[in-house]
Amino acid sequence: MPRTKNNVASRKRRKKVINMAKGYWGSRGSVYTVAKGAVEKGLVHAYKDRKQKKRLFRSLWITRINAAARLNGTTYSKLIDAMNKKGVEINRKVLASLAVDNPKAFADVVKFVTD
Repeated sequence: MPRTKNNVASRKRRKKVINMAKGYWGSRGSVYTVAKGAVEKGLVHAYKDRKQKKRLFRSLWITRINAAARLNGTTYSKLIDAMNKKGVEINRKVLASLAVDNPKAFADVVKFVTD
């Protein structure tokens, strides 16, 4: 009985890795054994950074809200506390967007919750 090598599937598997490594520098984009390690590491970073992205954006929103709140005579923590006490449920993403794109509307929100 002749030995089978499964050429079609193994070539497809290797080609998939090489295609994922397109644009990598040097042999990382062309040599399978090197590309495989680079792609695996890239996928690890992609997974990790999808989680980190959420943290970074929340931190950015908080920074923007704090800067705008200080322009309106309060601080971030006092603003959020006042919003919770008044029952205003605007999330940080929308608040940050208001602070950057529409400062007058943000000032109105601050005035409403601090009165």
